[in-house]
Amino acid sequence: MENYFVHESSYIDDNVKIGNGTKIWHFCHVQNGAVIGENCSLGQNVNVGNNVKIGNGVKIQNNVSVYEGVEIEDGVFCGPSCVFTNDLTPRAGFPKGRENYKKTLIRAGASIGANATIVCGHTVGKGAMVAAGAVVTKDVPDYTLVAGVPAQPIGMVDEYGNIVKKY
Repeated sequence: MENYFVHESSYIDDNVKIGNGTKIWHFCHVQNGAVIGENCSLGQNVNVGNNVKIGNGVKIQNNVSVYEGVEIEDGVFCGPSCVFTNDLTPRAGFPKGRENYKKTLIRAGASIGANATIVCGHTVGKGAMVAAGAVVTKDVPDYTLVAGVPAQPIGMVDEYGNIVKKY
């Protein structure tokens, strides 16, 4: 028995696991081997790549593609149009294949702002916050607020997202 919602305009490939209470809205595509936890929300036009793992209580806003090689832990917020990558030097004519994708980990409770880019091969720490439009090019420590291009630490946040220290 399915205890989740998928809008009729969305596509769910074979061999996908979707947790109870999850809602997948308009024009989404969840690809083969993906695992999506319980009580998640995928906004309009979200693509979840092959073999991606998404934890429980994750909110992914409109126009986000979570490519193979990205793992998202519980309680993460992905703002509208944020970007994940999985290849540092992509070439259309010379694909490297999934075995060469750089892994990206978004730790529990982290938030990624609208239009932020997470360059592959990095970890965004537990409870960390990435400001809108930031470009993450190195690991972000737990509960650190980063902003800018490239993203730099500008403060610390608590588990609720309140800024508790500014640099």
